[in-house]
Amino acid sequence: TLGVFIAGFLFRSLQKPIARNVNRIADLIGLKLFAFLVIAGLGFLSSMITAIIAALVLVEIISHLTLDRKHEVTLVILACFAIGLGAVLTPIGEPLSTIATAKLSAEPYHAGFLFLLIHLWRFIIPGILLFGLLGFILMPKERRKSQGLRGGREENIKDISVRAVKVYFFVVALVLLGKGFKPIVDAYILKIPYQGLYWLNMISAVLDNATLAAAEISPGMGLLQIKSTLLGLLLAGGMLIPGNIPNIIAAGKLKIKSSEWARIGVPLGLLVMAVCFFFLLLMR
Repeated sequence: TLGVFIAGFLFRSLQKPIARNVNRIADLIGLKLFAFLVIAGLGFLSSMITAIIAALVLVEIISHLTLDRKHEVTLVILACFAIGLGAVLTPIGEPLSTIATAKLSAEPYHAGFLFLLIHLWRFIIPGILLFGLLGFILMPKERRKSQGLRGGREENIKDISVRAVKVYFFVVALVLLGKGFKPIVDAYILKIPYQGLYWLNMISAVLDNATLAAAEISPGMGLLQIKSTLLGLLLAGGMLIPGNIPNIIAAGKLKIKSSEWARIGVPLGLLVMAVCFFFLLLMR
């Protein structure tokens, strides 16, 4: 909550500079490189500035980038996949990582601030770079002088404060949810092999992945089960708008339709999940 609150003021101070310089930078370094840097940069920064603020920065960039709607939607979806992945690397990145770290803080894992980074970086960092590379490939060479998506108004102190309070109560609700689901996890989830947990969590495409993490993650799981569960949640969470907080924020503010998101997010998510599963089998 404190991270979202502080990062909110940082974002507020950057809104006007972003608005003035987005197109200038895109023209200076080329749209393809610009797309790669936006996707990869926000993906890596999200673990420190939070996924929520990274999504708001993305909305601000897209709102002032003069590019056709089709390519802007593609850029948003790729960036949200990257933000969702990168935010898991620290407990302040997103509610999913907060809950997972808290639930694994006792025996036998004693999870600390760097626990998820240590165990997931081999998948997360290449994944962020992959989405950045896809942005580089799929973007046109030059901007088209047309306005695509438009975001919301400038942030004020009330917006920042209300968002922080909402995050606090969301995490409180997830903690209580996790407590309530403990008997079900102990009776059923712990018995599912890691391969099954990975593909089972495709349901996070339609259910917020932080909620599912609160219900599923348990210190009684083996490390491979934990990694498979989290990777399944993170990758499937990018497929549809309800799956992840960055998706919800970006789609809501930029008025992206569910059908637009699904046309790109579902096949892309399935492909990346298949690739990640192959490497999960190799690196187990």
